[in-house]
Amino acid sequence: PDPDVFLTAVRDVARARGMSQLAKDAGLGRESLYKALTPGAKPRYDTMLKLLHALGVKLSASPIHS
Repeated sequence: PDPDVFLTAVRDVARARGMSQLAKDAGLGRESLYKALTPGAKPRYDTMLKLLHALGVKLSASPIHS
């Protein structure tokens, strides 16, 4: 899987919601938010969790083979 596809999808949702408000809700600076969602970026796990939480999205994992 290409991480840039994930970042682009999250960025599109973030833009639709409003980057400034989302940054505030996530406790991030606006510039930090833009930087984290730039293709090729390698945002920290905790940054993505804050962002996804602010978007109302839950990240979960499940086994590939059960």
